[in-house]
This record gives sequence, structure tokens and C-alpha cells, in this order.
Amino acid sequence: MRAILYLEPIGGIAGDMFLAAAIDLGVPADQIAAALSGLKLPGWKFRVSKAMRQAIAGTHLDVEVPSATAGERSLSEIQAMIDNTSTLPARARGRARQIFQLIGEAEAKIHAVPLERVHFHEVGAIDSIVDICGAAAALELLGDPEVYAALPPLGSGTAASTHGAIPLPAPATVEILRGLPVRFEGTGELTTPTGAALLKALCQLRPPPPFVIERVGYGLGTQELRDRANVLRASLGRPTDEPASALYAFEANLDDCSPQLIGALVEELLEQGALDAFVLPATMKKGRPGHLIGAIVPAEKKDAIAEVLFGGSTTIGVRFYPVERIELERRFEEVETRYGRIRLKVARRHGSVINAQPEFEDCRRVARQHRIPLKEVIAEALACYRSTAGRG
Repeated sequence: MRAILYLEPIGGIAGDMFLAAAIDLGVPADQIAAALSGLKLPGWKFRVSKAMRQAIAGTHLDVEVPSATAGERSLSEIQAMIDNTSTLPARARGRARQIFQLIGEAEAKIHAVPLERVHFHEVGAIDSIVDICGAAAALELLGDPEVYAALPPLGSGTAASTHGAIPLPAPATVEILRGLPVRFEGTGELTTPTGAALLKALCQLRPPPPFVIERVGYGLGTQELRDRANVLRASLGRPTDEPASALYAFEANLDDCSPQLIGALVEELLEQGALDAFVLPATMKKGRPGHLIGAIVPAEKKDAIAEVLFGGSTTIGVRFYPVERIELERRFEEVETRYGRIRLKVARRHGSVINAQPEFEDCRRVARQHRIPLKEVIAEALACYRSTAGRG
């Protein structure tokens, strides 16, 4: 199973903070630099230092570049630079391209120009190319974990740029994160466009599944913030082993499915390992009559049950969530009735009988054999059980 990386942008997130957190987790800076050597960017180097933010120790990273090398680059130039490097793995190249594409599309919309006419200034500088490609390389060096992140604080105020004073959070940051949950809080630029693009391209913005933390790293921002530690915390670990006894409730809404299919679907769910399956009437959108189909499923049957629901119904989405249940101790007992032997399922709690129910199929078989009402057989079986075993 893939490792899990959980990012907490306590003081926000930027490209250098992500790299610093990866280095603090144990990724060697020289290995990241080696992965970027094929970009053929002139004269840059990492400066890694240990520092404190609000009494929290971590790693701070600067990308040092000669001032004469800064300038504009088009998206196509940057993409070609990434494509032509042989030192970045293919997956890292794809992620770096995706991050730049997100930033380029945001800039194109904000400035109302075609994507091919977007020229990067701050993000096109060498340090930002190093940040973005370095982040993609660092994920590979961490073993390609699944990445989750807490909601980022965006900050507030204004900042200087090549376009003049701009509001914070930067328009590009807001555009990149459009459609995702965020927190509008804090002062200054807490989440940069590069940080926003890293979150959108690499992370799921939600809490991670349960996992065992094995390493923790802190990437430090440059500024000291009044109201929070300017750190990006990264926790790396392994998923917890799911207990074999874990149970899940599966549900799907159906408003365009034949009742014949639904009946067959319940039978197939039980045949494929569902512990229980049921159908409830429901009123769907626009007042249409429909059904809710559900199942209680052991952990090891999750994939099989999902396949049954997708393959055997018209649903295009299935939801599931963990559930717990309390089970009574149960066993089968037989009683001798005047119609023959019938099994009963007897349930106990703390040694006392809570319920006894004749097996339906046994009762139906006997009723057909003797051509008597089914309810009479059920009543006879219960009476015989009570007379022989009592309620204790």
C-alpha cells in the first residue's frame, strides 16, 4: 500500500516551504538538485538552513540565483524545458507540467489573454521553476505517497508585483483554488500561486485516512507571523491495516432502474458476500419515485460489492462509509413438530435467549409437503420450541 503524506499549511504554503518540508522529512537536497540538473538552468543552488518559527524548529530553504538570469518565460518555453530534461522521472515531469498549466490558465483568465500569450514573471524566474520541478522530484524521492492536505489559509492585504499593487490573496491564487475549500484568514500572503497549484495538482484537500505517522517535517516560511507559526508541517506514514472485521454500509440511489433488475440485484449482493441487502422507496429530484438500495459489507468484499452495484444497476455513483454493529450470539436448534423436524435460529445475549425464529425455508417446505398454511407451521415450530426449551 502507498505511504500517506499529510500537509498542514499552518502558516500557508509556497513552493520553497514544500521543498523545505520534504528536506526536513529526510529527502537529501543534493538528490533533488541532481534530479533538476537536466533543466540546464544556469547558476542556481540551494541554501538550506535550520531555523525556528514561534519556537518550532524546522528547515528553511532559499534558491539562490544570479540576478541577471531572472526574466520572462512563456508557458510553452517552460513546458519544453521540462519535457527535454532526462533527469526528472516521467511522472515528475507530468506533475510539473500540470502545475505550470494551472498557473498559466489562471493568469490567462485574470489578464484576459490567450494562454499562448501568457508570459510568466515571478513564476517564470529560475527559483520558481526549481520550486515546482523540485516538488515533483521530491514526491518521487518520498516514494510517491498519496498526498492529503488541510484547508489552506489564504491571507489578506496587498503586495507589490510587476503589475503594480495587487490584493492578497493574489488573484492567481484565488483562481487556481476556485472550486476547492479554503480559509480566508491571516495577514499577508500565506498561500502563493505556486503553493495553490501544488495543492490542487498534488493533494486531496481533506483529512487523510487513518495512518501511522513515521516521520514529521517542518518547512519554514521567511516571515515571522504574529498570529501563527509560519510553518508547513508534513507528516509521512503508512496506512493502518484495516481489521478483517471492519464493516461498511453501501448505498446507491436509483430513479431509472427496472424493479426486475433491483430484485435480482439484492440476490446478487447477498451471493457476493454482503451480510445484508435491502431496498427502500425514495422520492428523488423532480418528484420522481425511486429506490435506495443498501448493503452491509465486510471489508474484504468492498470491491466485489461495488462491482455488483455498478454492473447490476443503472447507478453512476456508490457511497460507502464504515459502520459498527453489535451481534447477538446465535446458533441453530431443531425441534420435532407434528409435521416434521424444523430448524430455528436462536439468538442469545449474556446467556439468555432473546429471540427464536423458525427457518423460513424449512417451514415453507413442510407447509407445501402437508398442504397447510405456512403460518400454521411457523406457529407450531415456535410452540414446540417454547414447550421444550422455555425462554431461558
